[in-house]
Amino acid sequence: MPDYKAPLKDIEFVMNDVLDFENHYANLPSGEEASPDLVNAILVEAAKFSEEVLAPLNQIGDQQGCTRQDDGSVTTPEGFKEAYQQYVEGGWPSLAHDPEFGGQGLPESLSSVISEMVGTANWSWGMYPGLSHGCMNTLTSHGTDEQKSAYLPKLISGEWTGTMCLTEPHAGTDLGLLRTKAEPNEDGSFNITGTKIFISSGEHDMAENIIHIVLARLPGAPEGTKGISLFIVPKFNLDAQGNITDKNNVSCGSLEHKMGIHGNATCVMNFDGAKGYLIGAENRGLNCMFTFMNSARIGTAIQGLTAAEASFQGAVAYAKDRLQMRSLSGAKNPQGAADPIIVHPDVRRMLLTQKAFAEGNRAMAYFGAQQNDLAHSAKTPEERKAASDLLSFLTPIMKAFMTETGFEAANHGVQVFGGHGFIQEWGMEQIVRDTRISMLYEGTTGVQALDLLGRKVLMTQGELLKNFTKIVHQFVKAETETPDMAQFTKPLADLNKQWGEITMEIGMKAMQNQDEVGAASVDYLMYSGYVSLAYFWAKSAKAALEKLASGEGDQAFYQAKFDTAKFYFARILPRTLSHVEMIKAGNNTLAAIDSEHFVF
Repeated sequence: MPDYKAPLKDIEFVMNDVLDFENHYANLPSGEEASPDLVNAILVEAAKFSEEVLAPLNQIGDQQGCTRQDDGSVTTPEGFKEAYQQYVEGGWPSLAHDPEFGGQGLPESLSSVISEMVGTANWSWGMYPGLSHGCMNTLTSHGTDEQKSAYLPKLISGEWTGTMCLTEPHAGTDLGLLRTKAEPNEDGSFNITGTKIFISSGEHDMAENIIHIVLARLPGAPEGTKGISLFIVPKFNLDAQGNITDKNNVSCGSLEHKMGIHGNATCVMNFDGAKGYLIGAENRGLNCMFTFMNSARIGTAIQGLTAAEASFQGAVAYAKDRLQMRSLSGAKNPQGAADPIIVHPDVRRMLLTQKAFAEGNRAMAYFGAQQNDLAHSAKTPEERKAASDLLSFLTPIMKAFMTETGFEAANHGVQVFGGHGFIQEWGMEQIVRDTRISMLYEGTTGVQALDLLGRKVLMTQGELLKNFTKIVHQFVKAETETPDMAQFTKPLADLNKQWGEITMEIGMKAMQNQDEVGAASVDYLMYSGYVSLAYFWAKSAKAALEKLASGEGDQAFYQAKFDTAKFYFARILPRTLSHVEMIKAGNNTLAAIDSEHFVF
């Protein structure tokens, strides 16, 4: 299994030199306590916990998996429960939550950075506390004061965890089909009856209570998504003082047998008249649930980043050590039997692709985290709306593009190892298996693409797109005359302009046939991802140039950063050309064959 080392140098470079987190925190009402010294101390401790406690459990979790007992309880892999207790004792769950309910009140972006380290070390474990954040955000945004007082303190402390219960056997992406029922009781509660599947962390032994956030239908509710309501359903009921009493009628019917993330309990959850409590207005449940879903989508985007980072760390260490063949340009290790494979151009291509995706996506993820901070805590309503709009546009790009490229990077890691990458003991194939789900849950790549092109771009007449392309344009304009930056700013300016043009072309075609949106959507999303990443790599190159000019710090690190930006623009960004051609091909090439003629 690759030894995980938190990339603190790169994390600090992105936070300090590329995105100026110090100034960002200084201008947040909730950021007063987030001084550079405190942030650094938190990152160092999070790195230590991730490296020393979580990483050693990663392969154990994969090999042991979770076990459902005869009584429906679930036992997590060896060491998971103890690691979670350390996590709680360290105060990590409460880091970015409301002090009124026991939180530390630090910016949520800091929690996102920690999630990267936790997730890279052990994604399956990190899902247990990770889903609780979405549960807490949903309660904070939509719960009553009584509900917040009853549930938030224990969720924030980490004594309890949370889940999101949407999917049913017949209703995946199309939640309008769900059948779970909510029957009202005289005391204001509801009896929830139905079955939910694919529920991550649905049952486990790591916390004393689990708070399920459940979508269900009230009697007489309208059909489709307009008739869905949202409910709190605790594993154990509470008394008036908030203390645990009897077990609720919710149970784990079985555990899914999965390709990866074996250490996380993915459950079939049965609600048999379980007592639940309405969150928000009746029949507005999907609107409330989007608070949870958007948190989960941003979290899943980080999974793509963690896959690229973990696979890169494993691959680069192996490539430096593994001796195979001689370099075509002459021996680089003449005293050895062969040269290390890192000297071979194709191995370098794979390693640099991993590095470009890991480090570039880190900058994009942290920028998104900054917008999340601003959307909740900026000083004026105008600033909050601007950040919310920008995050809304970026979320499907981050979720889909970062997971697609993270999966690509994970596969490159296996390829660098050759046959050894296919063997379990090295741990590279586990990264591939664990990462594959990231392109499926919280909305597949295709669903994210429709959300981006249909809802976020075309339905806003391109306004959300313009918010981001203006940022890119301003950067290009400011850096056009900067020495050594033209190699980045010119192609970025051209692509930024083309982005608007191809959007207009799709919109015109869609006026004649709306299937043109679906036909173009995934290529449009990937194009958008590559252009967005180009912007963050250009910003990174600018920051690296400034450090190189100063002569301060680790000059080799900054030179490698600059050279990776050049690699990205020369070797990866040209993928946009093929995506444009596929977008232009339109729906006709997809619709030409009648469905009855798809035969084998």
